[in-house]
Amino acid sequence: QVQLVQSGGGLVQAGGSLSLSCEVSGPGYGHFDISWFRRLPGKEEDFVAAIGWKSGTTYYDDSLKGRFTVAKDNTENTVTLQLDNLKPEDTALYYCAAVYGCSEISCYSDAANYDSWGQGTQVTVSS
Repeated sequence: QVQLVQSGGGLVQAGGSLSLSCEVSGPGYGHFDISWFRRLPGKEEDFVAAIGWKSGTTYYDDSLKGRFTVAKDNTENTVTLQLDNLKPEDTALYYCAAVYGCSEISCYSDAANYDSWGQGTQVTVSS
């Protein structure tokens, strides 16, 4: 229904910042909300953040303590995730994903609800 193409990521020292992008295309454009998950080696996806495409409402995992920010960019077809004050434990594969029909963080946080996934980008934080 939608295709997600990610860019960004890379290697950064502890305390640094990175910005990830997720470009949305296809016939479902504008009808899906976009979230970010991350996967540590040997573990399943952990919820990071979500944004309602129409409402602009944002949702965050409390453990991030305000270090990450999700937003739509000026093109209105790309969602960004700004990662600040990065820690080594933030090292993971980061994925954007598209979902339709969620309205509570409990729904956004469940990876099983999602229709499409980006290819993933690696974020590595060194100490």
